[in-house]
Amino acid sequence: GAGRGGARGKMAAGGAAEAQARFGHSVKGLLTEKVTSCGTDVIALTKQVLKGSRSAELLGQAARNMVMQEDAILHSEDSLRKMAIITTHLQYQ
Repeated sequence: GAGRGGARGKMAAGGAAEAQARFGHSVKGLLTEKVTSCGTDVIALTKQVLKGSRSAELLGQAARNMVMQEDAILHSEDSLRKMAIITTHLQYQ
């Protein structure tokens, strides 16, 4: 009986070591999964931020273009007013 008890103790220790190894592998697997998931999230966030800064850039550009067009419109309006005055003067002569 003493020999058999020793063998059972070794098997139990071996089983425990195997279970621990399996647990280690599953923890490693979960960690890898989480790190990959985090990496993917960071990439998505970075893309979103870049897209946001790009749209801010485009909005700024659109605002500058509108200001330039407004200046051109005001200038044209001024020119039309002057031409109307000249036309009126020519009609009187």
